[in-house]
This record gives sequence, C-alpha cells and structure tokens, in this order.
Amino acid sequence: EVDDVPGLCKHLQSQGCSLPVPPTEVRDDGGSVTYGVASSIVGNVSHTLLDQSRYRGPFLPGFQPIQEAPSATRDGIEITHFDHITYVCPRGGARAALDWYQRCFGFRRFLLNPQERPAEGYVLGGQGVSMLLLALQGTQGTPAHGCKLVLAESLSEDGANQVDTFLEQHGGAGIQHVGLRTTDIITTTRALQQGGAQFFTPPGTYYSQGGKAEEIRVAGQDPQTLAELGILLDTTAPGDKGQPGAH
Repeated sequence: EVDDVPGLCKHLQSQGCSLPVPPTEVRDDGGSVTYGVASSIVGNVSHTLLDQSRYRGPFLPGFQPIQEAPSATRDGIEITHFDHITYVCPRGGARAALDWYQRCFGFRRFLLNPQERPAEGYVLGGQGVSMLLLALQGTQGTPAHGCKLVLAESLSEDGANQVDTFLEQHGGAGIQHVGLRTTDIITTTRALQQGGAQFFTPPGTYYSQGGKAEEIRVAGQDPQTLAELGILLDTTAPGDKGQPGAH
C-alpha cells in the first residue's frame, strides 16, 4: 500500500522500471481504489501498488465478504501472519536486487544474524545448503509485521542445493517461498503434514554435519524430531534459545 500511486509510478519509470498496468482507478459502492503494477528486477515478479485511502468497503472493489470465515487457528495450526517473501536470484543477482529495492522502493537493509557482515551478507554453510542471504524491509508497517524480503543466491560449487534446483525448474529467478510466522513450528508443521501439505526435504547431511546436533539441543530442540519434520534450525549465537526457523 502506498499514499501516491501516480507519484511512485513516475519515480519507478525514471529508474527504468516497466509498468504493465499504469495508474488506474476502480470503484464500487464502497468508494474508489487507485492501483498500478510495476515489474520487479527479479524474474517474472511484479508488484501491485495500492492506494485504498478513499475506499470503505470490506477489501477491494468487486469483493464480497463470505458469511462464515474459517478460523486461521485450528487443529494445531498456529499461523499468525506472513513473515517474509524469499526470492531466488542467479549468481551475482542478489546484490543487484538489493540495490534495486533500496533505490526504487526505499527498502532498508537489515541483518539476519548479529555476526553477519554487511559487506558479505549472511552465509549459510554445510553440504547441500550453501547459500548467501540478504534481507530488506519496507519502511511502512511495524518491524514485526512490515514487508520483509529475503534474497537467496547459491554458493554451492556443484549446483546441488535448493536454490539451484529452483532456478533450473522455474526457468530463472522468482519467488521461492512465502514464510509464515508460527508460535509453535513443530506442532504446526506436523498438523500441516497430516492435512496433506508437502514440504521440502532437506538433505540428511544437514542434521549430521559437525556440531549441528549439539546446536539443535542447545536451542532446546530434538535433532531427530526436526529431521523427521524437515525443519532447519539456525541460531544467532552459541547458546541462543530462539525458536527454530523453517526454510
């Protein structure tokens, strides 16, 4: 959501961005919404820019509320909100995307790990998962709920990790996944699997690499349980008690 769709579209065009949909106004009995669509530098991704300040309807023109919305919390599924969107970039593309979002949308860089060096980014090591991660956040919204983007780039020498697999199967850069925030990742993952959801299976070597099992235990988790559910865990520092994160 933005305050001035025409103004932002003009700025984006000055930066060389294409606009598949120029600023357009749509309306119904609830008022009017102005929107435009801009193409991202990342693959086939595009962004819809919305100004809903003159709209009082339930969502957007043309939408109607359903009578009985199902609860977002049921059967052990504890999902609170969208946490982040992860883009997969070709080698050398993550920093170009970082610069583009800072320059065009005013996004700000933030560090994923206290030990991360800004000039290098956050590097995940280990067989089958070697990759570079860079993160940005929009200036609107709270730090906890604002729009966050994670840019992933493979560092693997044999092209064997999930980033390389995505680039091959997708035919180029794009959105690999949307991260969902949960208050209990183990219970939620198990409930989703029982409901038929399919998850990426990390290589078994991730859990057997030197020191990983101890890192998981120190964080208060069970290595076997995480391996069975395909949950990856990254701690910010030795002894960190933070919640594990699924990738």
